[in-house]
Amino acid sequence: MLPPDASRAALLEAARRYADGGGLLADLRRRVAHRTVSAPGGDTAPVREYYASEISPELRDLGARVRVLENPDPAGGPLLLAERHESDDVPTVLCYGHADVVAGQDGAWRSGLSPWELVVEGERWYGRGTADNKGQHTVNLAALRLVLTQRGRLGFNLRFLLESSEEIGSRGLARFAAEHAADLAADVFIGSDGPRLHAGTPTLFLGARGGLDIDLVVDLRDGSYHSGNWGGYLRNPATTLAAAVATLVDGRGRVLVPALLPAALPDEVRADLRGVAVGTDPADPAGDPTWGDPELTPAERVYGWNALEVLSMSAGDPQRPVNAIPGRATARLQLRFVVGTDVPGIPAALRAHLDRHGFSCVDVHVSEGFPAGRADRSSPWVRWAEDSLRRSGADPVVLPNIGGSLPSHVFSDVLGVPTVWLPHSHPGSRQHGPDEHLLAGVAREGLVLAAGLFHDLGEPALRPEPAAGARAPR
Repeated sequence: MLPPDASRAALLEAARRYADGGGLLADLRRRVAHRTVSAPGGDTAPVREYYASEISPELRDLGARVRVLENPDPAGGPLLLAERHESDDVPTVLCYGHADVVAGQDGAWRSGLSPWELVVEGERWYGRGTADNKGQHTVNLAALRLVLTQRGRLGFNLRFLLESSEEIGSRGLARFAAEHAADLAADVFIGSDGPRLHAGTPTLFLGARGGLDIDLVVDLRDGSYHSGNWGGYLRNPATTLAAAVATLVDGRGRVLVPALLPAALPDEVRADLRGVAVGTDPADPAGDPTWGDPELTPAERVYGWNALEVLSMSAGDPQRPVNAIPGRATARLQLRFVVGTDVPGIPAALRAHLDRHGFSCVDVHVSEGFPAGRADRSSPWVRWAEDSLRRSGADPVVLPNIGGSLPSHVFSDVLGVPTVWLPHSHPGSRQHGPDEHLLAGVAREGLVLAAGLFHDLGEPALRPEPAAGARAPR
């Protein structure tokens, strides 16, 4: 029998061989072909087939009991929950991914590419879901299989959850978690979604920013009126709306309403973000150093603070403007917010702010997507994950949360499980758009790191002690 260090080294080498030999690519090629587009309240047959033909057999090969359960939200898709229980004396890990993808946008991909066929061009694996999220949960499933093959056991209890509504806001997931809390109890959560900091930087993140949609509407009259005959007399809703937005966020991206910001930037968050650079990959867009709060670094603005972005504004017919004052103007803004933001108080604060500035004619409609979530930085599981990645040869960056939104709050807040996210994608993956792709090198390294992480979870000498009551009840 190999000694522990040699056993771990052999596992990581097996992971490299599996990636280099085409096994990971073959797994993902089959899965990309399934058109599992989020369908709110619609056809769930594609995702059920994906569960039945791809995911369930793999989990059963891991010795797990698999169930496909209905979503408590009628607009949400089914969820798959699997469990392998080895012992009451080992920790339980809860893994997560999502089977759904955004619309294929078939006609918009570059010539020679299709959303439903994996195409390899050098380091890039093109196809819908390669980065978000089929490639990522495929990496983790392969890593679990490699550990079980080598060791004959995992050394921990496994719970694996796949949902099919993440791309439409994880509808029903929080309620599902509350109703199945005993089935999802765990010592640690390990999920893979979202991007690394950079393509070449292994990353751990502990949560996600939340997202709040803010619709502003200025509806003054039916129809439009000649701008010559009535200009200077009729209030222009577009001008009014632009001025109202400018009281919320200025021309340099600085949020002007204190109620839209967190109370403070915690010292531990500032410490984690010290020295972190944003947007350094060749394919990343160029940033503006003068944009956003000047007292914050770019990393603090993206990962530790709130941002208010104007997503769209509309008045009249932008494609065919005419000489007329429009009667109505609308804007969609989005607040990306971190833990520590008083989200319930935002609608009233916006109404009061606009009224104070003379914009009582601007209607405000606020709708929340994902809440913000963030694990405790002092959790021993965070240090354990960092140490594991270093044992595998990586030098990881730890982010308090990603800038985007994920249902991390469901696991950290609803279930109370320490959350550790290990992403296997990169910021330039073009997820949600045409030409989505996964980088082969990132997938290969992700498989090695995930295999090492699951190996170390099964080694008593390398893992934290499980919290009382977290192990799966029998």
